Amino acid sequence: MKKIGVLISGRGSNMVALADAVRDRRMADAEIAVVISNIASAGGVVKAQERGIATAVLDHRGKTREEHDRAMAAELRKHEVDLICLAGYMRLLSPWFIREFPYRILNIHPSLLPAFTGLNAQAQALEYGVKFSGCTVHFVDEELDHGAIIRQAVVPVLPQDDEHDLAERILVEEHKIYAEAVSLVLGGKYKIEGRRVLEATESL
Repeated sequence: MKKIGVLISGRGSNMVALADAVRDRRMADAEIAVVISNIASAGGVVKAQERGIATAVLDHRGKTREEHDRAMAAELRKHEVDLICLAGYMRLLSPWFIREFPYRILNIHPSLLPAFTGLNAQAQALEYGVKFSGCTVHFVDEELDHGAIIRQAVVPVLPQDDEHDLAERILVEEHKIYAEAVSLVLGGKYKIEGRRVLEATESL
């Protein structure tokens, strides 16, 4: 049984989507071992507890980034996690943390990377006037929203869209592709060539 640790800071909708995928056996031989939040009031903490998932709140205030990340790493190791999934975790990870878990940290971002990195990606897309946006699941490296891309989904930008409308339609796709990406990585049927993640069904 492969174990997943999920890091959140807010409502945890992608965490819930992953939990539902585990429940529905769309991710074979996997479980969410722990959900860690840096915010005690994060709605995702309660949602995880309601699903019987272990939770930990590790307040980052008063700590350096690495001190906080070392505390998270200890909690993740306690639960023997195989993979770490960022699900609305609103802090940058320290280089130390990323080096401790190479190619074992995934993130989902609400744009078609490498476009519109950082915060407010949907607003960036609307301001730029693109006709399509979407979401990306990628490995986390030491650069912001930069690591090798595992999955992407395309969402049209409609003329009447505001930031909320676009975000909600992208979120539907996020919930689909995150579980697919996690299942692929846990299954190990892929390899990385440069920045490309090649699945076993592709020409390797």
